[in-house]
Amino acid sequence: MGKAVGILEVFGLTTAFVAADAGCKAADVTIETFDKNKPANADSLPVPLIVAIKFRGDVAAVDAAMQAAENAAKGMAGVVSRYVIPSPEEDTEPMLKLSGLDKK
Repeated sequence: MGKAVGILEVFGLTTAFVAADAGCKAADVTIETFDKNKPANADSLPVPLIVAIKFRGDVAAVDAAMQAAENAAKGMAGVVSRYVIPSPEEDTEPMLKLSGLDKK
């Protein structure tokens, strides 16, 4: 199985960059890729774009990165959701590489 993955959804791309930076500085993790989502109710949100940050590493490192990233994001536009998958299934791996940010 692959490394653990932590997925943190935040409001806005700037918040995502700041949170990702904090997470990577806090623990030995890598960033899989960012993904984006513009929900139907975007106009009612603090920022009309939700960005998912995907941290990869061992479970303890991902937990530490997620905590640091979440704290950083809460000081900015905010957190939508968070989840850690300790041991992703092999069939899940290709989905972790998907990103709406590279779509034109």
